[in-house]
Amino acid sequence: MSLEQEIKLIVNSEDKLDLSAITWPDGVKAGAIKTISLLSAYYDTPELDLSKGRLGLRLRRSNQQWMQTVKTSGRVVDGFHQRDEWEHPLESDQWDLDKLYETPVRELIDNPTVWDSISTIFTTDFIRQAVLLSMEDGSQIELAYDYGKVFTSEAHSRIHEVELELISGDVEHLKLVATYLEKKLPISLSNISKAQMGYELLNN
Repeated sequence: MSLEQEIKLIVNSEDKLDLSAITWPDGVKAGAIKTISLLSAYYDTPELDLSKGRLGLRLRRSNQQWMQTVKTSGRVVDGFHQRDEWEHPLESDQWDLDKLYETPVRELIDNPTVWDSISTIFTTDFIRQAVLLSMEDGSQIELAYDYGKVFTSEAHSRIHEVELELISGDVEHLKLVATYLEKKLPISLSNISKAQMGYELLNN
């Protein structure tokens, strides 16, 4: 388990951002921009038992690598998201039940009737441009710019956001970088995760 700490910012424009055009202040070194294609399926029961238990369950394909992820809802304040996360690489798009059993999802696995009803309830499909930011004190932040969509079998919504995730070091750097970017780009703090976007589509 790890503690995910990130700030989310929604892009308030139809135009795509140009990360290469950002000028960074002294003390911030930006690495090369990496582009990744991410396809994620989010799972729940027909009764949304995972959501009711404040849990998220996801299978994600990053280029050719599969990953299973369990997340708690955690806490969100002014765009700052903190949540527990269990993430494990997979050989294919099949669950590693032994690893899942080490997470809070084990209570569902222990009930075969409930676990057998798990299925994909919505999907996200987006392109991510990622940049590693290094601070003078050694802290590191991943800036991820995501552009794509979240969809169910009947509805869809656009994904257009920036995530700043603390990789190591002082969490205060997240807020400093977010404040700096808000002055440079058409973005604003967001409390809504991609999973919440998907569940909102189900409720509409």
